[in-house]
Amino acid sequence: MTSPNLSITSARPTSTAELMAQTGLNEDALFELVHRFYGKVRQDRLLAPIFEARVSDWASHLERMVAFWSSVALMTGRYHGRPIPAHVMLPVKAVHFERWLALFRETAGEVCTPAGAAHVTERAERIAQSLQTAVLEASAGPGAMSVLD
Repeated sequence: MTSPNLSITSARPTSTAELMAQTGLNEDALFELVHRFYGKVRQDRLLAPIFEARVSDWASHLERMVAFWSSVALMTGRYHGRPIPAHVMLPVKAVHFERWLALFRETAGEVCTPAGAAHVTERAERIAQSLQTAVLEASAGPGAMSVLD
């Protein structure tokens, strides 16, 4: 699969240019990262059922995820969604987040420069932690203590 020739549109063009220079990341690399990563997710025994039950339009989902990673990795401001509400009711546990991160790290290492892989992986780890905490809190209910296993 090849990415379209995506030009950078950024809410913070100076910051985006600096991040691109430091990491070697650009929209084409993020397109490849997202598409290859979700290709693996869709084949994964643990993760595929969760995604397939909820994503009916993969083209739209992948486009949204490229915009998300553009915002997260390059500070472009292209993504305007709310990821936490979209994830808190998913039937996921710590093992799902661990697998998601393992596939993401693997794919980032295949697609990105070493600096780019480190940059997106660090952000992915923070995102996974935030989502995992939100899922745990939502599943515990008001005032309850719960363990995400």
